[in-house]
Parts: sequence; C-alpha cells; structure tokens
Amino acid sequence: MANLSTFDLNLLRVLDALLIEHSTVKAGERLGLSQSAVSGALGRLRVALEDDLFFRSGQRLEATEFALSLRDPLQEILGRIELLIGQRAAFDPAFSETTFRISGSDFFAEMLMPQLAEHLALLAPSMRVHLVDLVPDDRVGALARYEVDFALLPETQLPDWAEGVPVFSASFSVIARKKHPRLIESGIKKGDVMPLGLFCELGHVLFSTEGHPTGVGDEALARVGRSRDIRMTLPVFSGVYRAVAGSDLIALLPTALANRVAGSVDFEIFRPPVPVDPARLFLIWHRRYSVSPPHQWLREQICDLLKSYDDA
Repeated sequence: MANLSTFDLNLLRVLDALLIEHSTVKAGERLGLSQSAVSGALGRLRVALEDDLFFRSGQRLEATEFALSLRDPLQEILGRIELLIGQRAAFDPAFSETTFRISGSDFFAEMLMPQLAEHLALLAPSMRVHLVDLVPDDRVGALARYEVDFALLPETQLPDWAEGVPVFSASFSVIARKKHPRLIESGIKKGDVMPLGLFCELGHVLFSTEGHPTGVGDEALARVGRSRDIRMTLPVFSGVYRAVAGSDLIALLPTALANRVAGSVDFEIFRPPVPVDPARLFLIWHRRYSVSPPHQWLREQICDLLKSYDDA
C-alpha cells in the first residue's frame, strides 16, 4: 500500500475525476489533461493502491469495490482542500477557466443560456458552462454524486448537505394555435381569459418528464370542482408548444417562456380561467461549494439573470 511520504497527491484528483466521469477522456477534459496523461496516472494509482480500481464495461469504466469505498471520503477531503484554498485565493472571473455543469429543463436552454453566454463572453470568456438534461427526480442526487454543480428545479425539500435560493416564480398562461376553430367560434381574442368550459373541453398537452398525467393546472381546477382532458405529455417545453402550434390541443406554459417564443411559433396566449399557483424555481448546490469563489460568482450571475422573469 502507498506511503504518504512518496505518494503523489495529484493522483487523487485524477481518481476523483475518474470516479465521477467513468472515462479517461472525460476525466481529462474535467482536469485539463490529455487522455494519455489520465491513463498514465491511473496506472500509477493502480500500483500505489494495489488495486485495479477500474475495469472496462463497454464504453464505460466501472469502479472496483475498493475504488467505490474511496469515492465519498475522497470527495469530502478534496472539497475541504478546495474550500481552504478558495478562501485564500483571489478570484478574477476574467481569467477563470472553471467548467460548470447545470442540470435543468429546456426552459433554461431558452430563458437562461443565451443571456448567460453573452454575459460570460464579456466577464468570464474562458469559463465553460454545460446545461445537462438529467432525470428530474434525481437532480438532487446528481449534486450528491458531484455529477453537476447546480440544479435548477421547482421548490423541493433539500437534504442537509444541499443549499438553495429561490430565483423566480413563474406564472402560467394558456396557449392555443392561431386560428383555432373553437376559439374563433367562441369569439375570444388573444390576451382574454379563456372560458372555463372551453378550457376543460379542449384536449391538453402537459409538460412532464416522467409522463405524469397531472400538473398545477389540475390542482387549480380541482379547487373549483372541474377537470381537464390531458391527451399528451411531453418531456420538454419546446415539444409542448410545438404540439400546440400544430394541432387543436392547448396547454399551460410558463408565461415568460410563452412570451419569449410566441413570435416564432404559431400560437396565441390567453389567461387561464382559474388562478394557477405559480411555480417557484430554485437554484441549488452542494454545500461543498458554498464558499467557493468561482461557484459563488456564477450563482450570483444566474440569479441576477433569472430574477427578471419573476412574473408571479
């Protein structure tokens, strides 16, 4: 087994990256190293720790039982070191080459990422940000496994190791395709309140990543003893509004998003017939990064950019 006096502690960063990425190529990208350098480091780790650490399974490197036993304590140790150094180091976003991964729906691809890209180009041109699509029920778990740095998701109960701040509350509007025959027949114009009867009679498209057939609109209708006809669920908002634009189905869509895309997609916007509770969106992260200067800086930028959408 390795002797601490002769062990290269830089190898621990490589081991940590491999435990996260399960790929020498992706671990190299995370660390700014070549694939061959990561492979060489893995070879030295195997010798020093007297364990294979990883074995290939298809295109993925699977960790051995011993490597898995090191994962959590290693991440905790490295996190404490990062915090210790980060508290001392001066941070200048203009020179930062930090890479961040954000978990969120395609709502944020439309409403956050274009503005964030422009913002970073001016203030942090070497910083990299990736928006990734993960199973929503596991976004908090992805933070725990250090697969992502942030998650943007509706208000939820957080574990002790996580922190979060509200970024905005999103109200909802009804969308329907232009020249919808039932809307023409009813005589309502865009911006009007859609009649409750018509809202309940028409088929709906619902945003749901898991295919759940109910949402906030159903809760609002239940309060007045009514229900609606969910004909379709889709896992992305872009699919919802495109399905509406190409059919006689209607949908509830976050008002900010509806206003953003209405000019380029063939639908019109109406007010819902019953009050619909706004969705409170939170930015959450692992406490490991709470006082990390680059992490703090990007959190502030994201919160500032998103707060303009607080329309509830």
